[in-house]
Order: sequence, then structure tokens, then C-alpha cells
Amino acid sequence: MEERMIAFPSFYAGWRHVFKLDPDRPISDEDLEAVCLSGTDAILVGGSSGVTYENTVDLLARIRRYEVPCALELTDPESAVPGFDGYFVPLVMNAKETDWLIGHQTSAIEEFGAFLPWDMTAGEAYIVLNGEATAAKVTGAEAALTDSRVIAYSQLADRLWRVPVVYLEYSGAFGDMKLAKKVRETLRQAQLFYGGGVRTPEQARQAAEAADTVIVGNVVYDDLRAAIATVEAVKFSVKEQDHVF
Repeated sequence: MEERMIAFPSFYAGWRHVFKLDPDRPISDEDLEAVCLSGTDAILVGGSSGVTYENTVDLLARIRRYEVPCALELTDPESAVPGFDGYFVPLVMNAKETDWLIGHQTSAIEEFGAFLPWDMTAGEAYIVLNGEATAAKVTGAEAALTDSRVIAYSQLADRLWRVPVVYLEYSGAFGDMKLAKKVRETLRQAQLFYGGGVRTPEQARQAAEAADTVIVGNVVYDDLRAAIATVEAVKFSVKEQDHVF
């Protein structure tokens, strides 16, 4: 197997566990404090719908009470908020409409490119694999893909386009970890993010074994204690893989 040469931009180089928070979903100050002080590596702010400049600014201001790094997914020009530690520009590889591959992104760059901190901005090649997820419905993603098709999308992003992040998104359902491992093994320079259905320490451990970075989202809003438990599970899994105790 070829050795992977991962080119990590500095702002997310060490991320192994990340909580994803949606500006359009309410979270109490108490719960937000627990998330920010949990030991997670970062907070990723983003959502598939209802994200505005106002609710993004509000969430950022609340997160900034703590020292945890915070990044924004730029899915809509209207939610381009300055002040984050890093920015991701999602490209939905399996979207039916090219607007979700280059259209929205081009519009955002046309309007805000002169102000975008390019040294803190990374492309994010999404492969959406849960057809029932809001992300799939909004983008019209063809989620029923064969393993070979998923790998082809990831190689296109990784090797031809040199996108630094490949993101397997199951959003609400726990995905196929064998497939995630296959994708990770084929990547040469991209970092593999996994998101979807991580609700228990065991699922977090499995995801950490399969991907470089585990994104935990929905469970924050309906079972905070379970969400917090995923942090230690990912950290312990990484230590096991590195043989550092």
C-alpha cells in the first residue's frame, strides 16, 4: 500500500474529534459550555438549512467565551461571517445540480473572495451517503452509491483536484466503517472526515479507527451526556492506534 502524504493546513492539522453545531438549532448556555469544555479539538459551525448571518454571528460570539478553536462551513454567501479560526468550502461531489459543486461556492468567492483569509480556508469534498438526510434532499445528492463509486469520487477530489478534506457524510445514520476505511486507504494527501450517527462511545471508537477526524453533531441536541462521552472514546482510540499510553 502506498504511503500517504497528508498535507494538513495548520488550522485543522490535529483535529481528531469535532463537535458540529448548527446555528439554526437552539442550544442552552449550559449545554454549550459543556461542549466547549469537553476536550474536543474544535467546533465546526454549519448546517444544511436556515443558516443566516445573524444566527451564525450569535453562535460564534457565544463560542468565543471559550478557548476551543472554531471553524465555519461556508455553504451560503449570506452566512459569511468573519472572525473564525478557519473556513471550509464544501463541494458536494455527488450532487445532481452543479450549483452545489461549484455554483454557490463561486458566488460566495465572487462576493467575498477579496476578504476571505485564504491561508485559513480549505476545500471540503462532501460525499453524501444518507438519502434521507436534509443535506441529501437540499443538494439532490445521489446517495445510493456503490463502494467503487464512492472511492472514485474520493480519488477525484484527492488526486485530481487536490482537495485537502474528503468528508463522508451520513448525517443521522451510522455509516459503513469498512467503506470509510477503504476510502482512507486510497487517499494520498486528503484528510478524511467522517460524520453521521455517532451516538455512543463504541461508534465513536469505530469511526476514529476508520477516519482521520470524527464529526459529532445531532446527538449534542438530544443526548448531551452521550455526546460528551464520544470525546474520550475518540481520544483513547487515537492513542491505541499510535501506541501512546
